[in-house]
Amino acid sequence: MPDQDALDRIDPDAATLTPSQVNELNANGLDALLGLTVTEVSPDRVVGTLTVTPRIFQAFGLVHGGVYTSAIESIASTAAWSWLNRPDGPKGGVVGVNNNTNFIRAVRSGELKMVAAPLHRGRTQQIWHVAVTDDAGKLAAHGEVRLQNIAGN
Repeated sequence: MPDQDALDRIDPDAATLTPSQVNELNANGLDALLGLTVTEVSPDRVVGTLTVTPRIFQAFGLVHGGVYTSAIESIASTAAWSWLNRPDGPKGGVVGVNNNTNFIRAVRSGELKMVAAPLHRGRTQQIWHVAVTDDAGKLAAHGEVRLQNIAGN
């Protein structure tokens, strides 16, 4: 659950959250456990990074598929929320209703970069694509997340 003090510091008239506000809101959740850090936020794009460490490996020394799936959903959710709450947006919340993640390349070290881009942004739902690349810029995974827009804040 987000820290109430962190929630209270958010300017409801701001165009979007800053990366530091997103990271503060997620400080007590799964994103922090994984080491996911949001570095860029806008209504049209969100970027995050995750340092690869043994704590996110599966038994064979590779990044666990659930890490990709979780990070992709987090980045897509942040992007969808940012678009919905833009200055001329309808305002509200979002919840993921489908997450399809494909694992392309095994990663054992370095840093992962996630970039979310919109595929569809409608009145009731949004679909965001998230590409995950390794240090060499090679695609490690990608996902498509469908999110339900929830009216009101």
